[in-house]
Amino acid sequence: MEGMGLLSWMAWTWQTAGFFVFVFVCLCAMSAWECFGPGGAPRRGVLGLDTTRGDRLFISLLGSAFIFLAWLGFMGTPLWGGLAIAILYAAAVFRWV
Repeated sequence: MEGMGLLSWMAWTWQTAGFFVFVFVCLCAMSAWECFGPGGAPRRGVLGLDTTRGDRLFISLLGSAFIFLAWLGFMGTPLWGGLAIAILYAAAVFRWV
């Protein structure tokens, strides 16, 4: 197994690893936010759903994945436009959902 890196079992790129690091950092940040500022009680949003901070994080990550897939399907690379839309979408989810 010479030359086999830790991530070589799968077609990992730095972007893929960076995404998973980002998700891990988001989960750690949300945990710290809840420890230092409790009060993530559910609130009713625009869609009529009762969501907590964690729910809104999940909704924003899931929606962002679909935004990136749509961007790739319709526009191709680079993904900077999809990133801008995903950031705006996540901000809207945390504000109004």
